[in-house]
Amino acid sequence: MNTLPRKVFLVFMTYLTLTVPSISSAQQASAALSGPNATPNILNEGAQEKNDVLGVNMQQSFDEWKAGIKRRSGLDFGFDYNALGYTASSSLADSTSASGAFRLYGTWDLIDRDGPNTGSLIFKFENRHSFSDVPPTGFNAELGYAGLVSSVFSDQGWRATHLYWQQEFAQGRGVAYLGWLDVTDFVDVYALASPWSGFSNLAFQTGSGTIGGLPDGALGGMVGGFLSNNVYVASGIADANADPTDLLGGFDTLFDAGETFKSLEVGWTTGAEALFVNNAHLTFWHIDDRQAAGTSEGHGVAFSFTHSVDGAWLPFIRGGWADGGGSLYEAAVSIGTGYSADPSRSLTGIGVNWSRPNQDTFGGKLDNQLAVEAFHKIQLTEGFEITPSLQLIKNPALNPVEDTIALFGLRMRMAF
Repeated sequence: MNTLPRKVFLVFMTYLTLTVPSISSAQQASAALSGPNATPNILNEGAQEKNDVLGVNMQQSFDEWKAGIKRRSGLDFGFDYNALGYTASSSLADSTSASGAFRLYGTWDLIDRDGPNTGSLIFKFENRHSFSDVPPTGFNAELGYAGLVSSVFSDQGWRATHLYWQQEFAQGRGVAYLGWLDVTDFVDVYALASPWSGFSNLAFQTGSGTIGGLPDGALGGMVGGFLSNNVYVASGIADANADPTDLLGGFDTLFDAGETFKSLEVGWTTGAEALFVNNAHLTFWHIDDRQAAGTSEGHGVAFSFTHSVDGAWLPFIRGGWADGGGSLYEAAVSIGTGYSADPSRSLTGIGVNWSRPNQDTFGGKLDNQLAVEAFHKIQLTEGFEITPSLQLIKNPALNPVEDTIALFGLRMRMAF
């Protein structure tokens, strides 16, 4: 670390330690500064009692057994199975796509277990497999859409998404990660960002499609915290060439090539417990040119504003701008809202995205696109949910035949 970044880091740590009042005990920085798909937050959500439609809980004894293990050892874990299927009104080739994913995840509190400065091992291992010739992550090519209609349902096989040390500090006001990270856990996240439980199209997730790279299973680090009760900052660096199917290969790709993804986010919130509900932030990012991937160096900024209305509505406006870096879009804006009178029972989301495809990525100027997505997640039983969805793609930039394509989806999750 050269002199200037080291000085900035030390000033930040000193400020947190000496001057900032404690944040709400309901939410430490480790949970507040990570998105809905971060392992600790998946476990926290899973531990909450669900007001499910059918009123069925077939796993109560299993949950009690897990809770006993957590009390005795500090180990909390869970696993789930997810599936997503699509059928399109028209396509250039295949008109259907489907994929599944098994995930095993957990946290193991090993230092200061019941204190504010807990140190934990975080892990998440997955098997992503396709049921069709083309998985949902590649289905955009069949539609001629310059985007991703799904960002996670692939055919990668076994992979490690998380394996890192999480250390809270400054009485829970700050947190640091070191190990194999998923940068979408802490970069430009909001309440509807998870592709497993919220919007499926990347246009409504991290960076609205304008951030290049977005490595996961990537060797790197992050440090963040609250500078006051309302202002927070988070900064990270990770291997830009990460391959989550080859965990140990991260040492070679990071230290040999030295090509990295960097981010800095500064945000405001009404309080730590509502960080990604009542929130405004700017996310600055930079990625080195990647010789193996054939992508150029790039940088950009993303913005986001969300604010809860009447405790049930969550309107949002998000977007970003990019210069190179392999991002899908040079510019994009997404607006929409989430709605839930009872989050433990159902969640509805609808969004509209405008995007300008990145000339550097696609090798030439393409027409602007519009995408609409609507979904409705239903908690049928304590551990089983389904999410029907509809995407409408207007002016797919790589499809000279169709003006509008409708994409019907069904997502399922069974969690234990």
